[in-house]
Amino acid sequence: MKMDDMKDMKMDNMEGMKMDHGNMKMSDETSRMDHQMSHEDMMMSADFKSKFWVSLVLTIPVLLMSDLMGLLSKPIISFPRSVWLSAVIASVIFFYGGGIFIKHARMELQMKKPAMMSLISMAIIVAYLYSIYTSFAGVGMDFWLELTTLIDIMLLGHWVEQKATAKAGDSFEEMAALLPSEATVLHGDMQMKMPLSEVKNGQVVLVKAGEKIPVDGRVVDGKSSVNESMVTGESRPINKQTDSKVIGGSLNGDGSLKIKVTATGDSGFVSQVIEMISKAQQQKSRSESLADKVASWLFYIALAVGLITFVIWYAITRDFSTSIERLVTVLVIACPHALGLAIPLVIARSTSIGARNGLLVRNRQAIENAPKINILAIDKTGTLTEGNFAVKEYTNDQVLTLAASLEQNSNHPLAKSIVSFATRKKLKLKNADQVKNISGAGLQGIVDGKQYLFVSSGYLNSHHISFDKKEDNRLSAEGNSISYLIYQDRVLGFVAQGDQIRTEAKRFISGIGALNIKVVMLTGDNQGSAKAVANQLGIKYFHAQLLPDDKEKIIESYLRKGNKLAMVGDGINDAPSLTRADIGIAIGAGTDVAVDSADVVLVKSNPFDILRFLKLARSTMKKLVENLWWGAGYNLIAIPLAAGVLAPIGIILSPAVGAILMALSTVIVAINAMTLKAN
Repeated sequence: MKMDDMKDMKMDNMEGMKMDHGNMKMSDETSRMDHQMSHEDMMMSADFKSKFWVSLVLTIPVLLMSDLMGLLSKPIISFPRSVWLSAVIASVIFFYGGGIFIKHARMELQMKKPAMMSLISMAIIVAYLYSIYTSFAGVGMDFWLELTTLIDIMLLGHWVEQKATAKAGDSFEEMAALLPSEATVLHGDMQMKMPLSEVKNGQVVLVKAGEKIPVDGRVVDGKSSVNESMVTGESRPINKQTDSKVIGGSLNGDGSLKIKVTATGDSGFVSQVIEMISKAQQQKSRSESLADKVASWLFYIALAVGLITFVIWYAITRDFSTSIERLVTVLVIACPHALGLAIPLVIARSTSIGARNGLLVRNRQAIENAPKINILAIDKTGTLTEGNFAVKEYTNDQVLTLAASLEQNSNHPLAKSIVSFATRKKLKLKNADQVKNISGAGLQGIVDGKQYLFVSSGYLNSHHISFDKKEDNRLSAEGNSISYLIYQDRVLGFVAQGDQIRTEAKRFISGIGALNIKVVMLTGDNQGSAKAVANQLGIKYFHAQLLPDDKEKIIESYLRKGNKLAMVGDGINDAPSLTRADIGIAIGAGTDVAVDSADVVLVKSNPFDILRFLKLARSTMKKLVENLWWGAGYNLIAIPLAAGVLAPIGIILSPAVGAILMALSTVIVAINAMTLKAN
């Protein structure tokens, strides 16, 4: 299927998208909530930081007025009713620093998915209420220091984690920026500038050379070449003429086009891509991290063990104070300080190592998913190839010199490539006079008093000029763009330009295969170009001539079969697929939309860094599991002891001893996290 003949894109549930002067607005309720939460998450990082420092400073007097969790015979600072001052300060920390956990715990419980926030909130609420009771009733031991230090460490852990992994950006504004805010609408012979939001289907718009095409439509007059690589991935400029379809957001070349509008607003190509990204984000946001799963298990275990503990102790002793103290001790110990730092410290260490090696990890979930990946879907243009055309073949230096002489004042990418290549070969260019564009075909000009044409094969066919069609088919099948030099209706030679394969691409593909990961190449480019690149790199599976929805459907089909898939891309056409995949990896030199849709960004734009990321992720996951065992495994011992399973032989875990074990496990996970190293 040629891009000129591509099918109309149709999607369901498009009523959720509105466009006003090129700015896309989400009206679907769920999408809007996700959009708002991304901004809320970015604010949370600064919120955790400020709350941590304020809470830490306020904890100092509570520390001085405590017996250091039973380690001292009496507090460092003591005066009558000092416990009341501790209660007041701890209350400020509880509501100011702990409030953010309670707020998000409420959201978790509303979704019936208790996780880390629920576990933290249960511990601090129980510790706070029990400490209020003991302080003013004068019975039992309060938990003011345990409460404040627990809040401090949890705030620190969440701040470290959010600082380490940058939140995904909002790519919708970047998508909207693809479209101009105005369009030139034709009314008979009159031209009228209109806001894009007011352009209707059936109207005819004029797009001049070098302008962005504002709408989806069909050419009714004119010829030009159009660069659709930003939206479709097709690396070669596409020739457009009457009845050709065009896509809003693509860049017009050297000719003017009159386009009849077939889609604008929420039915346009860009809006549909935005809708695909939004749906993929919603789908992906349902995933649950390993830490949240562990926290969820601990929440239910602690709650069940705590209630059973209270019932058994009360049934045996009939002492409410002793029974409630056992219950509180179980629930407070269930949220160890180490669990709050087990994940963030490893993530911070991992992202720091990654950053030094050109890897920007934007989503922690990518690290957890990486060891499970068995398919790597990778875009061709700009990822495996340079994304820039270069001269691959030409007839001889004379033809190249004349072609470069004609093209030397053009800003077209193909023209610049020819001139640059001729300059590197140190060919002496000649002056070209009366150079004119031949709309949608090439150009003509006079060199040394002779008029030459430098045009496409389409021009030769339409003007019945003979040329070697077998050679033309061979070059085209390899993904080249071919231009012919003509003098007096006779072909003197050709210049073929093609996308360059990255020097490190073949070694990268071999390395991925060594990890038992299947490589699938996806591209909007033509079948011939795709096959040529796949054969050179040893890629067995590839799909060509794909639109963004085609790519996303292929990704989705693999995911439905139970595969774990990473997608690598660099263009706007890759954004929905990057979002849909288990891991989206963007080339740093790609578009802002692709980068904002990705979980991992290759800052150096080197595909080989994907291997480094996969290996780093495996090492990171090993450390994460180790730290979770140190943090949560502590509970396997502490919770039963706190419940009093060894009480018959006189061993009961007091809150003070439990606090010491907490501190010890925290030190262990911190040391273990720092031993993570790059491979």
